[in-house]
Amino acid sequence: MDRRPVTPAPVVAVVGAGLAGLAAGVELQRRGARVTLIERSRLLGGKATSFVVDGVEVDNGQHVVLRCCTEFLDFVDTLGLADSLRFQSRFVVTVLAREGRPARLSAAPLPAPLHLALGFAGYRHLGIADKLRVARALVAARRPVPDGVDMATWLRMNKQSRAARRAFWDPFLVPALNASLEDVSAGDALFVIRTAFLGKRDAACIGYSTTPLARIAELAAKQLESVHLRSAVTDLHIEQGRVVAVQLEGGERIACDACVLAVPPRRLAAILDTPDRYGVTGLGVFRTTPIVDVHLWYDRSPRGLDFAALLDSPVQWVFAKGQGYLCCSLSAAGDLVSRPERALVDLCDAELRAVIPGLRTATLLRGAATRDPEATFLPAPGLQRPGAVTGIANLAIAGAWTDTGWPATMESAVRSGRAAAAHLRAELARRPSSAPARDTDREVAHAI
Repeated sequence: MDRRPVTPAPVVAVVGAGLAGLAAGVELQRRGARVTLIERSRLLGGKATSFVVDGVEVDNGQHVVLRCCTEFLDFVDTLGLADSLRFQSRFVVTVLAREGRPARLSAAPLPAPLHLALGFAGYRHLGIADKLRVARALVAARRPVPDGVDMATWLRMNKQSRAARRAFWDPFLVPALNASLEDVSAGDALFVIRTAFLGKRDAACIGYSTTPLARIAELAAKQLESVHLRSAVTDLHIEQGRVVAVQLEGGERIACDACVLAVPPRRLAAILDTPDRYGVTGLGVFRTTPIVDVHLWYDRSPRGLDFAALLDSPVQWVFAKGQGYLCCSLSAAGDLVSRPERALVDLCDAELRAVIPGLRTATLLRGAATRDPEATFLPAPGLQRPGAVTGIANLAIAGAWTDTGWPATMESAVRSGRAAAAHLRAELARRPSSAPARDTDREVAHAI
């Protein structure tokens, strides 16, 4: 009989129940750790959650995903929810404007990047000269970009006209980066272009979850050892250069063998108090930018509308979410986020009626607005984003704002969580668990 002592599975505290924390937790739990998830709010999912508005469950923002978001797709697949994602069979986008008929950008069955050339040739919102200018700029997008250059400057360097910005660059890049092109790094903006439009033929195919995002978060959390909601972490306990416990606001101390802090920069700085001591620098330079979503319910649905981009409008995109239900997405919404809900509803209703003929005689039954004043970080030129590793071997950080190579998206959040998990798995493999074994296989601190 084998009488060797059984080493208990290591306990990992994951602070933050957004996609980054959930991705880290699921990966660590699947690899044999016992994960304790700690979240200070009452909701799971962070920036990608949902809640009830006027009796209808809505997502806190229209979170679209592209086929090139491979880590997010794999994460959803591991939860058994791959069928809940609805994707285009090929890239097709309707672009609406006040003047003229709707235009379409669509992909042809050709190798990338030729797959978009045919559809772009027939795009009626741009003239021939501007189409040629955009094509030349797309070729230039493959070349390295000088550090510190913003995207608006890069566009001027590549002779892009105001019309080209209006009809091509702004509609796709401003929502992707949630910021004006004057404020974002050309490197980050061109990463979007290279990955989505110059990559694989199906890379830019747009999809979204048909399941409320909170259900994805809840299913991920159910795979973990324990979950604590409404529990704010205020401090870490360090002994002999390692994290041994996290301190909660109410005085409780949770022992752990390792820790992931999957929280925004300002929150991370508050927990660490002196981030430099942990080898984490530059948190104070991160700036955030808001997103507003306006939910409108009409007495009818516009015929043929799935989703569309809008030109010359504070509403960048509109999505058909159900019978008579349209969701308007307003990115880079610094001038709008503080407006009263009624004003936002009236604004979006007027914008949609101006470009969708089928709504001009429709009756607006009700409307609601959801706001996130700090929706994403601003990918400013020269911004240095930290990676998962810190100066404490068993402490990792995660979040869509960390150095994943992606803008602040669900893909970036999942990549960051998995990078943190990979680092801690390697670290824990070198050291035995010090946390006490538990009597039960699973401890749930609340009803999810």
